[in-house]
Amino acid sequence: MQKTKLTFWQMWNISFGFFGVQIAYSLQSANISRIFATLGADPHSLSLFWILPPLMGILVQPLVGKYSDRTWCRFGRRIPYLFLGSVIAIAVMCLLPNAGNFNLTFAGAMAFGIVALMLLDTSINMAMQPFKMLVGDMVGENQKATAYSIQSFLVNAGGFVGFVFPFLLAWFGIANVAPEGQVPDSVKYSFYVGAAILILCVLFTSLKVKEMPPKEYAEFHGIDLNRKDEKTPGMFTLLKNAPKTFWTVGLVQFFCWAAFLFMWTYTNGAIADTVWGTTDVASEGYQAAGNWVGILFGLQSVGSVIWALVIPKFKNIKTAYVVSLLIGAAGFASVFFIHDQYLLILSFILIGVAWAAMLAIPFTLLTNSLSGDHIGTYLGLFNGTICLPQIAAGACGGLVLKSVGGAQVNMFLVAAVLLVLGAVSVRFVKTR
Repeated sequence: MQKTKLTFWQMWNISFGFFGVQIAYSLQSANISRIFATLGADPHSLSLFWILPPLMGILVQPLVGKYSDRTWCRFGRRIPYLFLGSVIAIAVMCLLPNAGNFNLTFAGAMAFGIVALMLLDTSINMAMQPFKMLVGDMVGENQKATAYSIQSFLVNAGGFVGFVFPFLLAWFGIANVAPEGQVPDSVKYSFYVGAAILILCVLFTSLKVKEMPPKEYAEFHGIDLNRKDEKTPGMFTLLKNAPKTFWTVGLVQFFCWAAFLFMWTYTNGAIADTVWGTTDVASEGYQAAGNWVGILFGLQSVGSVIWALVIPKFKNIKTAYVVSLLIGAAGFASVFFIHDQYLLILSFILIGVAWAAMLAIPFTLLTNSLSGDHIGTYLGLFNGTICLPQIAAGACGGLVLKSVGGAQVNMFLVAAVLLVLGAVSVRFVKTR
């Protein structure tokens, strides 16, 4: 079948719902450590809470890929999963920031927060993965780099909005401090607004995008429909037969995602200490640092948006990957030396360069090495290269923090080293 080129706006519509999903994900990313620290968690145990999101991802996303590959109904193949995941995420977003408001004991509040976090990340993963699959399903190989760059743009734009919500609400007068053990209203209302935007964006993609029916899909991807009687291979068989690109890009992913897990975990404590001079989670300075972290993460997204437009200009995609990761490593290292909140903007813009590459390039490399058959399952399995490094980093984060002196800002040097190792690993990636 002749693969008709999609227009810019067709590719935009495919990924637009990701804008809303990313707002939810960014609110979670920027505020997990802040929420649990406010509830009373020890800094050395904060990384353990970060095990839950990737753990849910590694369980959920391969299943979404596997079953959506086999699904077809009048609503499509992938869209029913992203819609259901979004609805669940909206409900949980209204609960998580209220973990300290139900007159629970410390243990009860922590347990409530953990369960809510597990449900939130499960639903976000369920909503997130189909957008990556839709590009693989509907976009030809020669347009995938552009389509994933558009997706990266929307992801980072949504990230910016989600990250800056608490700062903006506090600026408009919403309370940014709360009684001990409770999350400030600026954070709570951010989650509520994010939930409303999420459902509107997902509805937009659900209504605007029409997935290919099975026969057209098979023709588009060159799949032989006469193989109906063949047994569908299991996930372990597919994993065993995965192309080499799957594993070599996965190695790069390991270093990159471990680095960013450390950033998400320790930025709030690091900035509160080095810029505001406090480690007291109930202090106004700590909560002000939490809001500023949202701004820094948001500006990281701005850097990512700009760099996502630059990536397609590189003649060699591996060169773009290496350059992006090294620039990000410089950004991480600079955080250790900078104690001015405004100079840190430059650091996080540089970090955003690596983030843009991480969102766009791995999926371009992988999907170009796959046929259309089982693409959803492979993309779900590939999510393990995102989740496993985060689980490993979360499990050993406390030990690493202790080994580098206990100051949370030191973890940014660790992250810089990890990104350099990721850049070196790109040389092992084989492209088709």
